[in-house]
Amino acid sequence: MERVSSQACFGGRQETWQHESSVLGVSMRLGVFVPPQAAEGPCPVLWFLSGLTCTHENVVTKGGFQRHCAEHGIVFVAPDTSPRGDAVADDPAYDLGQGAGFYVDATEAPWAPHYRMHTYVTEELPALLAAHAPVTDHHGITGHSMGGHGALVLGLRHPERYRSVSAFAPIVAPSQVPWGEKAFSAYLGPNRSRWEAYDACELVGSGPGRQPLLVDQGLADGFLAEQLQPERLRGACEAAGHPLNLRLHDGYDHSYFFVSTFAGDHVAHHARQLA
Repeated sequence: MERVSSQACFGGRQETWQHESSVLGVSMRLGVFVPPQAAEGPCPVLWFLSGLTCTHENVVTKGGFQRHCAEHGIVFVAPDTSPRGDAVADDPAYDLGQGAGFYVDATEAPWAPHYRMHTYVTEELPALLAAHAPVTDHHGITGHSMGGHGALVLGLRHPERYRSVSAFAPIVAPSQVPWGEKAFSAYLGPNRSRWEAYDACELVGSGPGRQPLLVDQGLADGFLAEQLQPERLRGACEAAGHPLNLRLHDGYDHSYFFVSTFAGDHVAHHARQLA
């Protein structure tokens, strides 16, 4: 693990790290905010998974999480959204290939050799973080859009790792909307039964996780009706008796203006669970 950059930020440090990933087979970068409380001892961790076309830098520069994590003493970690490089399979479309890993472990060619973001985020990165940062084993996970999908899925599948879960404008039922159907068909193949392991609406009824979910959604979001459909998650949680706080906001769209507005509420939600 190499520290590429480090800047003072809200009494702590905003850093960029780089490493060679054995899971993805390429070099990867991630953003890590270390709060001032880390000088006194290890701190809990909040993971942020970003959306389509993003890198680790988008939330670091636009999300406004550092101030809130500094207040609560939480390490904030933002991985990239996919493997990258000339040797990595790609697609001309923005919603498939590099920048669009969908946090799955691909099984189909040509994606399978590198697109293993599920294992990368849940196994390789936590081990590296524990070896190189002052962190406890109390972890929470959140994300935006495609990353909100990833946060819900990873949290529900791995409650032993993630004590708290939230999401901003997530793709809640990727098996039922165009973004997810396209990506899952490519990465996982045509057998839809394989898709269920990466669908939050399926997992609230069958997965091991029971963490209370906080989900924020803007009602002026241009992707709301076709791609996001939060009412599907509400229905699945009601049917399964899974705790969900779904908050709908007039006037807010899909941008980081929306994310940054409610970032403090999400950090506080995780701080309560991680304490």
